[in-house]
Amino acid sequence: MLDDRKKMILGTIISEYIRTGEPVGSKLIAESGLLSVSAATIRNDMAVLEQLGYLEQPHTSAGRIPTYTAFSLYIDEFMPEYVLTEADKAVLDDYIESAEPTAESLLANASHALAELTRCAVIRRDLVPQFSVITKVEVVPTGKRMYVILLISSNGAVKNKVCRLEFDLTDEQIKFFANYMSENLHGISLDELTPEMFEKLIAAMSGYMISMTPLLEEVKKLADDFNASGLAIEGEKNLLMREDIDAKAVEKFIARKDLTEFLDRSFGDLQVVLGGTGEMAVSNTGLIMSKIKKNGVDAGTLGLLGPLRLDYSKIIPYIEYLTGRITEIISDEMEIG
Repeated sequence: MLDDRKKMILGTIISEYIRTGEPVGSKLIAESGLLSVSAATIRNDMAVLEQLGYLEQPHTSAGRIPTYTAFSLYIDEFMPEYVLTEADKAVLDDYIESAEPTAESLLANASHALAELTRCAVIRRDLVPQFSVITKVEVVPTGKRMYVILLISSNGAVKNKVCRLEFDLTDEQIKFFANYMSENLHGISLDELTPEMFEKLIAAMSGYMISMTPLLEEVKKLADDFNASGLAIEGEKNLLMREDIDAKAVEKFIARKDLTEFLDRSFGDLQVVLGGTGEMAVSNTGLIMSKIKKNGVDAGTLGLLGPLRLDYSKIIPYIEYLTGRITEIISDEMEIG
């Protein structure tokens, strides 16, 4: 545990480092007038903070910079509270209110707002399509043994896949498949389409199992596409131009195949992950993730990826406000499906 004076020293160093990106020395802290102690006392406390792993000396200068551990402690325990002003809220509301009345548009505008206001990269994960239900499944012949499977959801989204069979389907088989899909999938929400459900559907087709199974497997893939979609990234160029962040590491993180799962695994309504720790392999960065809800259920994630020296005290309220407003709107009887 740190005493109040050491917390104040550490907080001052972090605030100054966020502002300038430069090492902070005891002289600057002493001249700030925040503490009525000598520069020597401040130096001694800084030495203790360094021994505890909260500060490090990047080179031979007298200045120190905060470590990941320091930022983590700062965010969790003594970061100053920033209350959004009415002007702040008005700026954010302008982005929200200019969106179309759909969850996708709201998320896109919120992402654009964060990218513009922070000059960071914004990652959004839209799970709202999973609240939609299936309205139609069709199979359309397009050539010899070639068929297009269409999956249409209640929010107007359409997915299609080309399926090549080992045989031609008869009109009677195509009609059976359309009726079977209508009876078993119409009105089913996309997040209900589990592998177990498809196995039961295949087993129940009886004499049509051999001819219809390939089509049903394509429907399963289309449903998976619906549930895996909704990932978008904006403003990554803001980070690729920075000298204090490894551009290749940023590109690798953004391109990782399990990025959607990484976002979905985040726990709590808001989480801060510091680069170089755990699964966050982009050193010298901070990732802030906040959940969007629909009627109490996770409906998406808004994440901001930036340098470690983010102004967390201000950016976190920005993100909380945006995700809170979107949650209110999409949970207030918005027609999304």
